[in-house]
Amino acid sequence: MSDERGADLNASSAYLSVGSNLGNREIAVLGVPRLLEELGVGRCARISSLYETAPVGCAPMGFFINAVVEFEPLLCPGDLLKRLQAIEKQVGRKGGHDESRELDIDIVTLGDSIIRSETLTVPHPAYRDRAFVLIPLKEIAPRFTCPATGRCIDDIISSLSGNQRVAKVSARKAVFA
Repeated sequence: MSDERGADLNASSAYLSVGSNLGNREIAVLGVPRLLEELGVGRCARISSLYETAPVGCAPMGFFINAVVEFEPLLCPGDLLKRLQAIEKQVGRKGGHDESRELDIDIVTLGDSIIRSETLTVPHPAYRDRAFVLIPLKEIAPRFTCPATGRCIDDIISSLSGNQRVAKVSARKAVFA
């Protein structure tokens, strides 16, 4: 299978949702691919453009800069989650889901894997309800299909409820070595 640019869609590709609403939001988000590679988390393939979005499902706070990163994980799911949480803390995340943060990294999918454990659920349980994940995901994976439901990205986006503002603010991309 290939996407519209002819690049192969790899069943081992994973997608992360990355966001920041504190400090230099763009730099924080664009720095994630480099951190993933430097820390042995995974090999990055692509990052979406940057999108500004209102917070969803939490107390009112500053707007987020969000993107989606496609990468090939180098760790098992449990170790991947621990390493991503360590990266968040390394760049200054202190609070929980209802607080502003320098960096938020969520595992959206891990290839075709479906995981249900006490500490990790993949695909992410809420990604299908979040325009700030779906719009950038469609940008880099226009033929994405949910491993849990078999639904294509266009179908998932068309079923979004509510008025979720997602505005592309930059086509800047991280540079991969």
